[in-house]
Amino acid sequence: MFVNGLLSVALFFLAATGVSGFSVTTSNADVRVKENAGTDLTCSYSPDFGSNARVEWKYMDQKGSQAYVIFDGKPTTPYADRVTMYGSNLRFTKTTRKDNGVYDCEVSGNGQPGEVRVKLTVLVPPSPPLCRVPTSVTTGNTAFLSCHDSDGSPPPQYKWYKNGVLLPPEPSKIAGFQNATYRLNTNNGDLEFPAVTKMDSAQYYCESFNEAGPPQRCKAMQMEVRDINTGGIVAGVIIVLLLLVLLGVGIWYAHKKGYLPKKSESKPKSNVVYQPPSLNGGDDEDGDFKQKSSFVV
Repeated sequence: MFVNGLLSVALFFLAATGVSGFSVTTSNADVRVKENAGTDLTCSYSPDFGSNARVEWKYMDQKGSQAYVIFDGKPTTPYADRVTMYGSNLRFTKTTRKDNGVYDCEVSGNGQPGEVRVKLTVLVPPSPPLCRVPTSVTTGNTAFLSCHDSDGSPPPQYKWYKNGVLLPPEPSKIAGFQNATYRLNTNNGDLEFPAVTKMDSAQYYCESFNEAGPPQRCKAMQMEVRDINTGGIVAGVIIVLLLLVLLGVGIWYAHKKGYLPKKSESKPKSNVVYQPPSLNGGDDEDGDFKQKSSFVV
């Protein structure tokens, strides 16, 4: 009875504290390291898995593709020259930006599985972003400006400047920008004007930034907003109409002077009817064969 009582108390204590067997843990679930530096991904497990527990490490990139880093106690070929395993921990002697992603430490033993996930972020400073700014836009049309930096890690965020003045992400909340109609996405660097006005004519440049290094910007580029050239359109229509009139007059004059060929009159074709010789005498009674032709006009 006493032993049963102790066991009940122990089970109650484990349930109350949330402690259970077959646990896998890590001392740092969010590792951040500069590119080309080394780092450790830690993994520890409870004794319940036994002394012969199997430990494997898997990597999943930012697109969801998975691959083994440690299999059967050894690093796989892509990691053999810069990854080692000590105990159940994973050590990188050198990291690259391609190592960004999550790593799963999977432990199995005594018929039970367990795992813990570690996120690895390799810090890479931003590079000067690639910016696209239209040089000329017609009033009322949509203008789309883009900015992207593919080198920075973690993925950079973006700022846009108009004539050297920072554009707030939410202009309606900032005094002096309430009438602005642009839409700015700081995560992907897109700046969109749904319907540009003459006031949007300016020099624009973009800046990318993250925690790994100083921000970088692209070269400022001019966007000019122009009104619709109504006079030019009207002049173009008038010129086309004049050309059509001149063409019609030219055809009429050439026809009047006989420069154009006249249509040839069609003549009826003659039909030739063959009349076989009479079998009842007449002019053919002498037995001579004569051919008679009849022309019908």
